[in-house]
Amino acid sequence: METTTWEPPGKGPWELEATHFSRPFTHFVQPWFADGFARAWREGTARYGLLLERLQPAFCNSFAYIQPVAFGAPDGAMGPPPKPVLWLLTRLHPKIRARIAVSERAFADKQWRADLKAWDEVDKPAAVARHREIQAVDVSVLSDTDLIAHVAECAQHGADMVYLHHKYTITTIAVTGDFLAGALEWTGATPGDVLGLLRGTSRISNGFAATELDAAGKAIAADDAARGVLTSHEPATTVLSALSVDPSAGSDVRSYLDAVRYRSVGYDVGDDNAGELPEVLVGALRSAVEGTSATEDTIDLERLRGRVPAEHLDEFDDRFAEARLLNRLRDERGVYSDGWATGLARRALLEAGRRLTAAKRLHAAEHAVDLTDGEVAALLRGEAGPSADEVAARVAWRTTHTVADAPPFLRAMPGAPPPIGVLPPAARRAARAVDATLGNLFGVPETPNTDTVLHGLPVNEGVYEGTARLVGLADDFGRIQKGDVLVTRMTSPYFNVVLPLLGAIVTDRGGQLSHAAIVAREYGIPGIVGTREATAKITDGARVRVDGTTGEVRILG
Repeated sequence: METTTWEPPGKGPWELEATHFSRPFTHFVQPWFADGFARAWREGTARYGLLLERLQPAFCNSFAYIQPVAFGAPDGAMGPPPKPVLWLLTRLHPKIRARIAVSERAFADKQWRADLKAWDEVDKPAAVARHREIQAVDVSVLSDTDLIAHVAECAQHGADMVYLHHKYTITTIAVTGDFLAGALEWTGATPGDVLGLLRGTSRISNGFAATELDAAGKAIAADDAARGVLTSHEPATTVLSALSVDPSAGSDVRSYLDAVRYRSVGYDVGDDNAGELPEVLVGALRSAVEGTSATEDTIDLERLRGRVPAEHLDEFDDRFAEARLLNRLRDERGVYSDGWATGLARRALLEAGRRLTAAKRLHAAEHAVDLTDGEVAALLRGEAGPSADEVAARVAWRTTHTVADAPPFLRAMPGAPPPIGVLPPAARRAARAVDATLGNLFGVPETPNTDTVLHGLPVNEGVYEGTARLVGLADDFGRIQKGDVLVTRMTSPYFNVVLPLLGAIVTDRGGQLSHAAIVAREYGIPGIVGTREATAKITDGARVRVDGTTGEVRILG
């Protein structure tokens, strides 16, 4: 690390994105992530008239960095203008005034309902159809020329799906943040209490392909022979193969495996697909047979509602209804877009890697994920490209470094958002929604930890004792056993494949709106996020007690 140079990727301040991405990105994914993410953010904020125009992504040494960009701000601005200048701009500048008018209309007209309709009726069905079209291709029989074209197709599809995922990011920020901001102001409750009211509204957060998993579990439970196969001590691949051809349960098992086989368990093509983790899939099926599922929707609405001043009660009810209506979109937008596309791209790259390894152009098939699509094409054609040693060095960097090895800021810390009181009244509702969302997505507590007790944000009540299972890479998923406590830097929506196995979740990063917090609430298991140091202080296999009420993780030995 001493010789690594950390040059800012552009003008202005940059902040390491450590909540969603714990490791460097592959070379394959970097260009399509940067393109799709920025394009979707710009369009989404315009649709809702936000004064935050976008979060601009860029990469330094393959780590993701983010720069907040205000609407109308000069390139590389270090922060918002002085308050008097901002006051004048938001009241006199024609484009900013027009932007604020859009925001006011978006909230008045409930723009998110049109967005949800577009997602359900247009974008999600189209994405699923495209995924299945690509998935139907047998990459093993393609010629090298056709495989080159298929890899390029997967790269474009990945960019399209990152765009689709984040096309709806502002939709979810606006609705959830609007409810959270109002409820916090009117009730004085904690964010965890408020967000607990959304529990039971996001079926997809109980594990992607949850419907197919439930059906497979019921089919196996009703068949003595299938149950015997599932509980046998045969290798996981043997168990899955046998269940797939079982006369009674086979159809439902195949539907489940088909739904998850090419879903990534991370954000990148360097992460395994669910189909590469047969032990996890067998564990999920066993949990389904046992009847493990999310707890019923039990929310303490009236207690919080009773704390809302009478003059705000109708608005509280309205925002609450909208937040519950839209809540499923938070995870659906990833599971049905780039989570699937990333897995399909990985499949194509591994096939290219097998061929390039046989041709002595790579040291291992898995190294192909650290090639760009152009480099894949050049190497398959026998043209000049990176050497096997150069690609191996990329792989080593990506798999041996984490965000702990990267500077948290480049050039400077991005400036804080402007005080909401400076903005015109018509702009304040949107600003409060954004601030509430981002603050509870990235914010972590500062309570000091000790060698035996860690403090974080409690996201679901209950106390659970179990074995800590540290997960850094997707390869670690195969070690998770029923009842383990997942200890990780962060989770993604694609960790959902292991949810049926978990007794509790503990993370280093993330706030009350992080994925780990959402799924802990939805799945009804204790969760503590934002401990900062869980992966450093808890050893794999240690006995831990997770207190989802106090936010304490106690290391028992």
